[in-house]
Amino acid sequence: MGAHEIFSRSIEVAIVNTHLTYLLVDASCLLVPFVCSFHPAIRFHREWKFVALPALFTATFFLIWDAIFTAHGVWGFNPNYVLGIYVYNLPLEEVLFFFCIPYACVFTYFCMRQLVPSLLNRNFSVASVLIGLALIVAAVVNYERAYTFSALGLCGLLILVVWISMRELLALFFVSYLLVMPFFLLSNGILTGTFLESPVVWFDNTESWNQAADYSC
Repeated sequence: MGAHEIFSRSIEVAIVNTHLTYLLVDASCLLVPFVCSFHPAIRFHREWKFVALPALFTATFFLIWDAIFTAHGVWGFNPNYVLGIYVYNLPLEEVLFFFCIPYACVFTYFCMRQLVPSLLNRNFSVASVLIGLALIVAAVVNYERAYTFSALGLCGLLILVVWISMRELLALFFVSYLLVMPFFLLSNGILTGTFLESPVVWFDNTESWNQAADYSC
């Protein structure tokens, strides 16, 4: 093994496979949106007072949801990749996750609204209703799997509620969602074991939609 490979491997072990791993994922998701919030052309920091309360409400809802499923063993956290500081049964990094990711998502939506205002009021009604109904049907099909049922069902209901009350925002929402998806897949991929010796967050596959595929392997 050459010197470059040894150095690269040392960096990977020192940074990735440590108790800082989950914290580094959180920081990576937050860093660029936070720094760019102060850019003169964006100035998202001026909106913080409007974002703070909804962000706290959203985080509280999902942290309770998260803690319930953690308590029932639907998922859990590898102690090798967290600092060991817990809030109830959730590691500190998991709590921070529900602030970092929403911040990054709302920042992306804000930027898109500033840069592409023409997306507002675009008619996305048919697609939104179809997506919402499809998610609810998928939730009903998976009624025996509490996690899949609740995640798909709540998402479908939310889309339909927004379609009823604020449908002019939906096109902008879906475009923003597509923009953050590659970064979500990367961060979530790391948390579920990509590039690592074992997952940061493990899941009970019997609660997942793809359990049949898992059993067939």
